[in-house]
Amino acid sequence: MSFIESMQHRYTTKNFDASKKIDPKKIEELKRILQLSPSSINSQPWKFFFVTNTDKKQQLSKVSWLNTDKVLDSDQLIVLSRINNISLFEEQIENELPKGAVDYFKEFIKPLSQEEILAWFDRQVYLALGVLLSACAEMGIDATPMEGIEPEKYNNILGLSDHATVVAVAIGYRDPEDFNQPSKKPKSRRDLQKVIETI
Repeated sequence: MSFIESMQHRYTTKNFDASKKIDPKKIEELKRILQLSPSSINSQPWKFFFVTNTDKKQQLSKVSWLNTDKVLDSDQLIVLSRINNISLFEEQIENELPKGAVDYFKEFIKPLSQEEILAWFDRQVYLALGVLLSACAEMGIDATPMEGIEPEKYNNILGLSDHATVVAVAIGYRDPEDFNQPSKKPKSRRDLQKVIETI
């Protein structure tokens, strides 16, 4: 299957087949792919949690609004978080990034308000989200990105202090009867000419 075909096949899964499990080797590949995600100045202001623990999934499902069943029936829930402690982030980049990247942060990002800096961190996490969803499509893994969750409660359940939940992704395999899959509900996108312009 070509990458275009993989992307046409992927969709936001509404119903997972809880009996189907993802090959552990594929899970390890996804972890490595997330590690390789791009970020501005290679900042990597994130941490990713692969949740398989039944009790944790049960707790998280209760604070996932309309996504309860997706959390419960998925093979795994991936929680994408951003660093919440700016001082800790500065320490991280001082130790791990080249001087040019650190200088960029100090000149262009650090002068911003705390809210703006955290929003910049969030945007880096969304780059990783795009990579994750594309990787899942290519690997034949179904996925549901979810903003419809209660981030603060996710943080409490996962015991996060220096990181904050941004978005979660349920992964697994579609239920054959899932009404939202392209074979039952054709994919709807705006015309190519309306969203792409060559200049």
